[in-house]
Amino acid sequence: MATHREAQMTHAVLVDKTPMPDHIPKVEEVGASSAPLTSAAFFIGDRCKAYNEDFMLCKAEGKGHGELDCLKEGRRVTRCAASVIADINKHCLSEFRTHWKCLQNNNLNLWQCRPEEKTFNSCVFEKLKLQKVIPDAPANETPIHLRPKSTFL
Repeated sequence: MATHREAQMTHAVLVDKTPMPDHIPKVEEVGASSAPLTSAAFFIGDRCKAYNEDFMLCKAEGKGHGELDCLKEGRRVTRCAASVIADINKHCLSEFRTHWKCLQNNNLNLWQCRPEEKTFNSCVFEKLKLQKVIPDAPANETPIHLRPKSTFL
């Protein structure tokens, strides 16, 4: 007869203490959870497109082995993303907070937060000149986030 042993779980945080090589730029983490990052994602994409493309190209050229080789490019992406979050917090904090809290309360379903999103998008465009552009969206159609009423099946 097999005996049942209760597994010992630990909640200790595992942190790799190995220092990064000197040639890798130092960077603080973005420090945001999924709701604020989802809220700001298109604006991060707008400002950080060149850095993102460099990082993805580096990884593609590494053929699955580029993680360590692309740390410098990845750190640039992180720094850029953090700058977008900082600027949004500085210029559109109330609208940002309202939108990401809506997302957080609605399981990150963008469609449930369109009114808050419109207000937030307007502030970011007005103050930071960043836009929400959905990649590969049909050019002859109004983007979903700008439609007065959306239909969901």
